[in-house]
Amino acid sequence: MPRYVVERLFDVKHGSMPEVGSKSRRILVEKMPEIVWEHSHVVLDDSGGVKTYCIYSAPSEEDVQRHAEALASHRVLSISEIAGDVTPEDFPL
Repeated sequence: MPRYVVERLFDVKHGSMPEVGSKSRRILVEKMPEIVWEHSHVVLDDSGGVKTYCIYSAPSEEDVQRHAEALASHRVLSISEIAGDVTPEDFPL
């Protein structure tokens, strides 16, 4: 199944992210079981704004976009299909 990285900018502060995460899980479990939320990296900008980089497995980019629309309270900055994964151990010294 294709995997995607989703870059988002949230309209809520960091303290509200647990509620946003719970809502995201509920949407996936109850309405979009074909999408798998693998993990997310949460970063704060200089003003305390919340940005995330989330990894999803999904049948299509459109499915990921549907989930984002259902979640709301954020703007999707980009959705990119992941071509592969590497770690430092993949490269010889």
